[in-house]
Amino acid sequence: MSNPQQLRYSKEHEWLSDAEGGVSTVGITEHAANALGDVVFVQLPEAGSTVTAGESCGELESTKSVSDLYSPVTGEVTEVNEDVVNDPSLVNSAPFEGGWLFKVRVTEEPAELLSADEYTAFTAG
Repeated sequence: MSNPQQLRYSKEHEWLSDAEGGVSTVGITEHAANALGDVVFVQLPEAGSTVTAGESCGELESTKSVSDLYSPVTGEVTEVNEDVVNDPSLVNSAPFEGGWLFKVRVTEEPAELLSADEYTAFTAG
């Protein structure tokens, strides 16, 4: 499993892209997708809503369990991935590409986000 170097990661297993025009993309990691099993339903925050770093902002339901989705940053949701809403299996098949979850205009980013190497070490231990 390879975590893309250009992303940052939370200890709750979400990833965050660098901001483009002040907007970052959020998804869950391959590690989390594998642990969840086959994702069959996603509940994402609505566009225009505010998310807070470290707080639950949605749910992922799999054949194994239901898991909260945590925002890695604070900001306003600008877009949700309707493709994932319509086909939740994208979270498993392409967690770093087509399986992204939402985009957020970041107003605050916590200092504790991990680099790819730090996240790999975190999940190995």
